[in-house]
Amino acid sequence: MNESWSRRDFLKRSAAAAAGLGIGASAFSAGSYARIQGANDRVHVAVAGVRSRGAEHIGSIGNCTHAFIGHLCDVDSRYLAQAGERVKTLFGALPVMEKDIRILLESKDVDAVTIATPEHWHAPMAILALQAGKHVYVEKPPAHNPAECGMLLRAQKKYGGLVQMGNQQRSSPHTQEIMQKIHEGLIGRPYFCKAWYSNNRTGIGRGREVPVPDYLDWELWQGPAPRRPYRDNVHPYNWHWFWHWGTGETLNNGTHEVDLSLWAMNVTYPGLVSADGGRYHYQDDWEFYDTIVTNYEYGDRMITWEGRSCNNMLYYNRGRGVTIHGTGGTVLIDRNGYEIYDADGNRTAAFEKPERDATTGLGGGGPMTDAHFQNFIDAIRSDQPLNAPIGEGTVSAMMLLLSNIAWKTGRDLHLDADSARILNDNEAMTLWQREYEPGWEPRI
Repeated sequence: MNESWSRRDFLKRSAAAAAGLGIGASAFSAGSYARIQGANDRVHVAVAGVRSRGAEHIGSIGNCTHAFIGHLCDVDSRYLAQAGERVKTLFGALPVMEKDIRILLESKDVDAVTIATPEHWHAPMAILALQAGKHVYVEKPPAHNPAECGMLLRAQKKYGGLVQMGNQQRSSPHTQEIMQKIHEGLIGRPYFCKAWYSNNRTGIGRGREVPVPDYLDWELWQGPAPRRPYRDNVHPYNWHWFWHWGTGETLNNGTHEVDLSLWAMNVTYPGLVSADGGRYHYQDDWEFYDTIVTNYEYGDRMITWEGRSCNNMLYYNRGRGVTIHGTGGTVLIDRNGYEIYDADGNRTAAFEKPERDATTGLGGGGPMTDAHFQNFIDAIRSDQPLNAPIGEGTVSAMMLLLSNIAWKTGRDLHLDADSARILNDNEAMTLWQREYEPGWEPRI
């Protein structure tokens, strides 16, 4: 059997053979089907980054049919050891554990890699995985800067692996249902979306340069990012709030609801992006805003996203969500249901699902994440379409990355609506890409 295609083609061919024989979920339970097909029928997954959201990856893959975690990767030995024991409990075997993703990717026993690392690693790691012949599930944002969005798209097209972005609400049945109704004219022509996120994060203080803890490989943690001394208020979570490694609350959480807005209105890039906000609540090392309002203008419609990281006042009794306003009414959507209003603001219908998904808490697990991973596994096995292919995911990410550039420069950005390139602003375009540590530059 040709080594270049053996496992991946086997997965698809065995699934097709089962379908041809009438064998499937309707005939057998997941457990009995797995025993009939054997271990090779499962998609062998490696999870990179195993804390917080990565722990949710492990749990959701454990809930998927035809999936197996055989490898884990993390640069922090504490979390790697904990995750290894959890995988052993879920799958009956201790996984191979590695701190260097480059070594892990050499394994022919890995079909797919899921990425829940700090954001400066997302696109470079996804590109390495594609080059190694793996499929990829990458958390949002899939890139640290606009240039990396383009790199990742080129890599996917060149190497051919599947790439799913972790905007899991794309796999939510109630969201799919209400989006179809909106597209069929439920509220007339949608022309304004208001999205929001609120949380009550505390300050991160003033960090000090200290020796690197013995459980952390700081060199590998930094990876493609230019080197900086270790400080005591960066790892394991506060890197989100430093421009060098993170992308702020906009990409950390705004990506989800802005993606819903794009989906509802069937639009891509706007003509103008603006962003206003600041670090208002605490005085510390946090480099991004804690409060921001960003607008995307399309001429005949608009999207706005409001992020409040340090004030947990809710809208509609929800910490996050989106309202979609049209010529004939309004729809309110969050992760756990939707409400429909007529043009006079009267609620006419509502749906609330019984199984709750996490909203603003760290990790963000729940049934939607399970469904999103199952969609990824099914796409690998049987060519089922991805719910969040990277070609669509990068549009949402690019929108929010441009918000950060608008905030950083303090002015509106006028865009080429086809490419999202910033027009007539050379200074803003200097933020389109980043510098890399020599030898770590992504190459396609």
